[in-house]
Amino acid sequence: MRMIFKVSYYIRSNYKNKEGKSPIMVRINLNGEMCVVGSSGLSVNRSKWNAKFSRMKGRNHEALSLNLQLDNITASLHEIFKQHENDEDISVTKIKSIYLGDGEKTDTFLELFNKYNIDLKSLVGKTKSHATYQKYEVTRKRFSNFLKHKYNREDIKLRELNHIMLHDFEIYLKTFAACSSNTTANFLSLLKTIVLFAQRSGMMTHNPFENYKITVKKVDRGYLTEEELTRILEKEFTIKRLEQVRDVFIFSCFTGLAYIDVKNLTHENIRKSFDGEIWIMTKRQKTDVQSNVLLLDIPKRILQKYNGKLPNGKILPVLSNQKTNAYLKEIADLCSINKEITFHLARHTFATTVTLAKGVPIETVSKMLGHTNIQTTQIYARITNSKISKDMGDLVDKLDDMNRAVHI
Repeated sequence: MRMIFKVSYYIRSNYKNKEGKSPIMVRINLNGEMCVVGSSGLSVNRSKWNAKFSRMKGRNHEALSLNLQLDNITASLHEIFKQHENDEDISVTKIKSIYLGDGEKTDTFLELFNKYNIDLKSLVGKTKSHATYQKYEVTRKRFSNFLKHKYNREDIKLRELNHIMLHDFEIYLKTFAACSSNTTANFLSLLKTIVLFAQRSGMMTHNPFENYKITVKKVDRGYLTEEELTRILEKEFTIKRLEQVRDVFIFSCFTGLAYIDVKNLTHENIRKSFDGEIWIMTKRQKTDVQSNVLLLDIPKRILQKYNGKLPNGKILPVLSNQKTNAYLKEIADLCSINKEITFHLARHTFATTVTLAKGVPIETVSKMLGHTNIQTTQIYARITNSKISKDMGDLVDKLDDMNRAVHI
């Protein structure tokens, strides 16, 4: 016998909240057997409710948003029915029980998010970095604050996370939280990881990120020109802390190492390779990918400058990231460089000014930076005007014979 399953909604007429709205209740029907699932978590003014179509009247944002959430609830219930329609004990009670998550150990989103972060924290120092853990923890807090701000909720059921909620979260981040487009995209991407984890764990049957586009804007990443780099190199500092920060920054400009990888460097990372040259051989903490860089003359001289002069076996005088970036601003002022200089700018400078602009192939640069794919390298490294000029000059030389042969 063909089974007929329906989902409908009605408003609880004997109750109003502080806003004068009545809760919208969920009801299911299977072959004539009816069951009230409970509140949908949504409410509406009675005058705006269309009982015939079980939807809010109108085409404004409130109506469209509420009706979309009802559609998502309907879709979730139909998905449960579809998965269990061949079960011998299929009934409205069973569908209700599955939908409400009866028997599940973790059935709320922030509870699951917290579990994921606890597991992630246990891997810090093993396969994950503290920075990675921090990103997920900040994302969890952002989403928690969003739920309180937008819905006055402490948490939501896993099944409640839907497309419109993601949209509202994105708007919240860009407006109330004043996040940039790319910072917003990062938060959404981390949130998506939790959703995929829930799906793989069999705790979510739907994917709210399906057909939801996370937009990342291309950023023109800064770098130092050769002239600016030379200015910092040649500057004599009378303040020791500025001299040390300059040295470590310049070291990164000529090795491409990120701050944490410079900080973690030991004598064991400085080795003579098969070619008889001295190389830096390390693994990037962020990705655990091998990064091998030839030790050029300038970083070699910096290492020699501090050799045996630092405590605890350190090979470079690396300060905290916060202090380093603060002192780099002073250095920029003293060198008359009108750019926002942070330590990570050194990595961009290595990719752009020190290597690509000098003709080093992008594949080689990608390997030295420890990237897993060349598309990542293309974000950091752009072809400078001087490189274009040099390449076109080489082309002019190669076309000389052809030019002489033409009689025009």
